[in-house]
Amino acid sequence: MQVAENVLLRPYNTFGIAAQARFFAPFATLQQLQELLEDARWKAVSRMILGGGSNILFTRDFNGLLLKNELKGITVVGEDTEYVYVKAGAGENWHQFVQYCIANNYAGLENLSLIPGNVGASPMQNIGAYGVEIKDYFFGLEAWHLHDHTLVTFNNADCAFGYRESVFKRKYKGQFAILSVTYRLRKQPQFNTTYGAIEQELQHMGIKELSIQAISQAVINIRRSKLPDPAQIGNAGSFFKNPTISGEQFAAVKQAHPDIVAYPAANGQYKLAAGWLIEQCGWKGFRRGDAGVHARQALVLVNYGDASGKEIFDLSQEVLDSVHEKFGVQLEREVNIV
Repeated sequence: MQVAENVLLRPYNTFGIAAQARFFAPFATLQQLQELLEDARWKAVSRMILGGGSNILFTRDFNGLLLKNELKGITVVGEDTEYVYVKAGAGENWHQFVQYCIANNYAGLENLSLIPGNVGASPMQNIGAYGVEIKDYFFGLEAWHLHDHTLVTFNNADCAFGYRESVFKRKYKGQFAILSVTYRLRKQPQFNTTYGAIEQELQHMGIKELSIQAISQAVINIRRSKLPDPAQIGNAGSFFKNPTISGEQFAAVKQAHPDIVAYPAANGQYKLAAGWLIEQCGWKGFRRGDAGVHARQALVLVNYGDASGKEIFDLSQEVLDSVHEKFGVQLEREVNIV
């Protein structure tokens, strides 16, 4: 396998950060990955798997071997009366995979249209949008243990999915390369249009008969109207998670801030809109050099050109501190920091 040295990572992360990798190699087959991992030259260096680069912030150069996951392929691996089971390589583009499913009338992922990144990141992050999360349609995955050099399968329970969480972000962080993901999709759709502005957008589109194609297009329209295109402005989508707080804490915050945007959650808790909290602290549209907070969505931090990862990170810390000072609420970053 050919390994490149001192590779600029700007094309490989949607923030467009100009960090470098000391060593860089793509792999398109499991055999190629195995050869790279077993090569004696790389035994002593740190290794990291990179997918679509849409949920990562490089705050420094990576002084190790960066392995770019380019595993492709989409196949139907089974079906029953209700479901079809679709397996996709981890290096497949997520939105293109969703569009493949929609074109074949496999229902469930339409609300997750236009999310940037690759298939392999979907279970890592338990990606979600407009009332749907990956855990709702995830069936299983195959992963290669980077140290034991063994193939391991994970089912839904094994992944311990939470809000933008899985075992791959905590317990097994940095230990696996996800090879493929299998989804259990419906033959007969169960439409989910109650979240956000989907119903309003469907009306605006003049949709008379609901379909997964129409929902997908509505989601695409909404996302394009609210979120910056990484091809034009560097970003990683939502930078912060929506925080969940106790009912008691919510009552106290609401008393001080009656207009707070919140939604009931499990066990008497409340999920707050992080974008609203950030906007109330005056950050929406803020810019310092080429690092900023997007003018239409305060959840999104942006790189207007040549911001460093450290500048983006430092800005995120200022946002965290100001929200905590004003509301007593601790936000968490959704983006992986390197």
